[in-house]
Amino acid sequence: MKVEKMLFTDRLYESAKDIWEKSYQHPFVQGIGKGTLDEDKFIYYMKQDYVYLIDYVKLFAIGVQKADKLDTMNRFAHLLHEHLHFEMELHRQYAAEFGITAEELEDTEPTPVNLAYTRYMLNVAHNGTLTELIAALLPCAWHYAETGKRLKEQYRDGLENNPYEKWIEIYSSDQFGALGEWLIELLNELTDGKPERELAVLEEHFLITSKYEYLFWDMNYHKQDWEI
Repeated sequence: MKVEKMLFTDRLYESAKDIWEKSYQHPFVQGIGKGTLDEDKFIYYMKQDYVYLIDYVKLFAIGVQKADKLDTMNRFAHLLHEHLHFEMELHRQYAAEFGITAEELEDTEPTPVNLAYTRYMLNVAHNGTLTELIAALLPCAWHYAETGKRLKEQYRDGLENNPYEKWIEIYSSDQFGALGEWLIELLNELTDGKPERELAVLEEHFLITSKYEYLFWDMNYHKQDWEI
């Protein structure tokens, strides 16, 4: 009987599932699902997430540079354009519903966790391979899609009265999920036949940024900032 080969991203998922579960059970995430999260914490998150996205989209530009296939270059270029001209505009519009101006978003200073997270990914992207770049940025796209879908399913009955319904709808959507799905497919393609020493490096990047995802939720829940 033929045994199906385990995909590399299946291995990554197994490695990170406990971290992701801890993130999902975090009171910030559950507060969004229940609609009980303090609005001031959500506003704090919106501001920090905006400056995070400014650095995150730079990874797509580096992806264009690192890619050696025109199709892959085109896809990263498309993602860069979509995020800069549409996704970030949606973010600004949604923030405005909570009384946050575009100027406030752009003037936000990143917290230590935010800065450490984005600088880790950018360092990997600049100094590593395309596969390393993808391994580092994938938890954000994949974890958010998983979180959105789980929250929508778990809290479906009370969603229409949830002040964070739009957030859940955005991140549970097929459109958002498509980003993670493409990155998963590309990473599996690029890692096929790679030696274990290279796979272990990729797994480490994936686990580190998965941990940063948890720290990002925790940072916003406690409104952590520079202490000096």
